[in-house]
Amino acid sequence: MFQKLLLAVDINAMEGAGRLAQAAKLLAAGDDAEIHVINVVPGSGMNMVGAAFEGDYNRSVKGAAEKALKDWTDSAFNGKAHLHVTEGTIYDSVLRMADKIGADVIVVGAHRPELRDYLVGPNAARITRHANQSVIVIR
Repeated sequence: MFQKLLLAVDINAMEGAGRLAQAAKLLAAGDDAEIHVINVVPGSGMNMVGAAFEGDYNRSVKGAAEKALKDWTDSAFNGKAHLHVTEGTIYDSVLRMADKIGADVIVVGAHRPELRDYLVGPNAARITRHANQSVIVIR
């Protein structure tokens, strides 16, 4: 169905990650399809605690995210996924990565909205509104 998928996951909230992986596998167009997985960590400018530490803090957070993402993708995709850990705003980083890799589709998870989501808008909604690709939201 799709040749290049970008799957956005949050390694700090993996409760629905199994459903995301299953959806990505179903959407992939055979064995030659590429599955890319992205996790976004907050940049130092967005993390008040991280700003108080040296650059080692950001490298440590990114390194931990890379390891956790690799462990998960090794299990979910038998190590056949391309991994991307970036720093910044979630929706912006996902959109940029999708364009950069030439993704056909972005697969994101959704959670039950909280009050603040109605005021600000969750990341899945922002990605859906602004993406150049098709976006599939998995609940």
